Amino acid sequence: MELEEVKKLYYLQGLSIKEIASHQKVSWDAVLYFMRKHKLARRSLKEASAKKFSHKPLSFKKKENLTLEEEKLCLAGVMLYWAEGAKSENYSIVDFANSDPAMVSMFMDFLRTIFQIDEKRLRLHLYCYADQNVESLVSFWCNLTKIPSSQLTKPYIRQDFRENGRKMTNGLIHVRYSDKKLWLEIMKMIEEYKLRYASIV
Repeated sequence: MELEEVKKLYYLQGLSIKEIASHQKVSWDAVLYFMRKHKLARRSLKEASAKKFSHKPLSFKKKENLTLEEEKLCLAGVMLYWAEGAKSENYSIVDFANSDPAMVSMFMDFLRTIFQIDEKRLRLHLYCYADQNVESLVSFWCNLTKIPSSQLTKPYIRQDFRENGRKMTNGLIHVRYSDKKLWLEIMKMIEEYKLRYASIV
C-alpha cells in the first residue's frame, strides 16, 4: 500500500477502512496496522457515523420539473407536514399524524408523487378508543392510504374516555416512513417555504 493513496482514499474520498481494504485487496487488519504505523488519525465515532449516513443510498427519488398541479401538491404536502408532522431531530423519521381522511389522502399523494417513495418503508399506526371497532378502522385507513395491513403496527387503544366526550370518528392515524434523508429533505423544504412566504421570519 502507498501512503498517499491510503490518505486519498480515507480523507478525500471518505472510504471506510473496510472499503479501503477491499480496494487494495488486503485485509482490514492490514489497513488498520498501516494507518497506525504511519500515525494517520482516524475519524471519531460521530464523524464515522455521519460519513456512513452520507453514503447511504436514497430510498426515494424526488421528482424534477413539476407541473403546475404538482407544484401545488408539493406546497400543500410541505405545509401539511409543517403543521402536523414530527419535527424533532431526536425522532427524525417522517411521521404525519391526523384524523382527517382528506388530509391523510393528500399527504399520501405528496409522498408518492413528489418523492416516488419505496412502498415497503411505509407504516401505519392507529390511535383509537376502546369502544370503537378497531378492525373496521384498520380497514378504513388501509383502504384510504393503500398501505397493506401487514404494514400496520400494533394499534394504541385508549381505555380511559368519556362516553359523551370528544371523539375522533375514524381514530387518529400516523403515516410513517423510515428514512431520515426524506425527513431532512422535507425539513429543508419547510425552511425554504418559510423564507419565501413567511414575512415574520
